[in-house]
Amino acid sequence: MQWRAIGQLSGIPFGTLYTLFARWTRLGLWRRLPDRLRRTWRLVCGDTEEPSTVVIDSRTCRSAPSYFARGVDGGKKIRGEKISIAVEKYKIPLAIDATSANMQDTKGIVPVLRQLAGLGFHGPAIGDLGYRGERLAKAGAALGISIQPIARGRDGVFIPTEIAWVVERSFSWISRYRRLNTIVERTKEHLVAFVQIAFISILSRRLRRIDTQAASA
Repeated sequence: MQWRAIGQLSGIPFGTLYTLFARWTRLGLWRRLPDRLRRTWRLVCGDTEEPSTVVIDSRTCRSAPSYFARGVDGGKKIRGEKISIAVEKYKIPLAIDATSANMQDTKGIVPVLRQLAGLGFHGPAIGDLGYRGERLAKAGAALGISIQPIARGRDGVFIPTEIAWVVERSFSWISRYRRLNTIVERTKEHLVAFVQIAFISILSRRLRRIDTQAASA
C-alpha cells in the first residue's frame, strides 16, 4: 500500500517509515536478513548452508512512469522493467537485479552473476535458451560460474526440466505481492529491497510454522 496509508494504520508518520526503509536499504539489511533466513531454512531441511547449483531467469513487470528506467519487452508487449534473479532449489533467491524491460536477458543477468560470485558461489547456473551465447558464457566463466541453458518448453508447452522449474515458483510467489506487480518505486535499490522483503515474509512464516509445530509436539 502507499506509504501514507501505512503511516495512518501504524500511527507512525509516513515520512519516518520511509526514512527508516531507505536507511535500512542503504545499510544492506534487506539483503543480509533473507540470506540468514535462507541458510537457516536449508539447515532445517537437512541440507548444506550454501547451494551447489542455481537457476536463473527474469520476469517482466509493468511499471509506473515514475520508475527510474522503463522499456518495452518486445516479446511480451509490456512497458516496464525486468527483474532478474538467481534462486536455489528451495526457490529462495541468492541474487536479484532490475533493469528496463528492453534489456536482453544475456546482459541483464550479468550483475546477478557478479553478486553470486561476490557471495562465493562457483558452480552451474541453469537457465532457459534465452541465456545462450558465447559472450555470456565467457562472462560467467570469468566469475567461476558455468552457464547451462536448457530447453524448458516445446511447442509452447512448459516442461519442468530438472530443477529449472523452481524459478517459476519463485516468480509466482512474487506476483502475490501487489507492490511487485505494477512497479512504482523510483529507484532500482528500493525495488530490489521490496523483492527481498517479500521473501523475508515467506521464510519467516515457514520457520514460524516449524517452531509452532515443534512446540505443540
